[in-house]
Amino acid sequence: MALETSLDGSLRTKIFFCDPLASWQKGKLDKNHKYIRKIIPKGICLTDYTPQDIILITNHINNTARASFNGRTPFELAQLLLDSKLLELLQLHVIESDKIILTPKLLKH
Repeated sequence: MALETSLDGSLRTKIFFCDPLASWQKGKLDKNHKYIRKIIPKGICLTDYTPQDIILITNHINNTARASFNGRTPFELAQLLLDSKLLELLQLHVIESDKIILTPKLLKH
């Protein structure tokens, strides 16, 4: 409920959960989940992370090249499809490939 409602209690979105063993319900999302779990191992509560931590994770994952994108990154594709102001507002930016960290070390402050 905390994710679906605003501070004033009004509904802002609806979240649906996939069945754990139903890979056909997840589409390409499962790859992102695997990346997230490389950084935040299973069993660790996600509520302990700040919005800035999540943005950091997002930027590292979205700057990882994917075979399914012909070796391009999700961020590169976003740059082609989305307004740069939106990317800036979401705090999404380029991370050089040799600087990408997909381990718990990323969040060690």
